[in-house]
Amino acid sequence: MSVCVYLLRCADGSLYTGWTVDLDRRIARHAAGTASAYTRGRRPVELALALPMPDRTAARREEARIKGLARAEKLALVEAGQSSPSRAAAASPS
Repeated sequence: MSVCVYLLRCADGSLYTGWTVDLDRRIARHAAGTASAYTRGRRPVELALALPMPDRTAARREEARIKGLARAEKLALVEAGQSSPSRAAAASPS
C-alpha cells in the first residue's frame, strides 16, 4: 500500500487536492467522473503532482495543509515537485 497526496489540474485550470492509497485507481475514478463532484464537472483532469506519504494520517494532514495554501503557493509546489527527479517518478502513474 502506497499512500500519497496528489494534485490534479482540471480542464478549467483549477487544482484539486486529495489523498489515496491507490493512485492509479483514484486517477481512473476522477477521469471517469466517479471520484468527486468537484472534478466530475471539470474533466478531463491530469495528475500535476503526487507526494508519497508514510501513512494515512500524514497524508490527511498534508492534504489539509495544501488545501490551506493560496493558488500561487500550490502552483509553486507543483513546479518544485516536477523539477525533483524523485517526485517526478512518484507523479507518473504506472
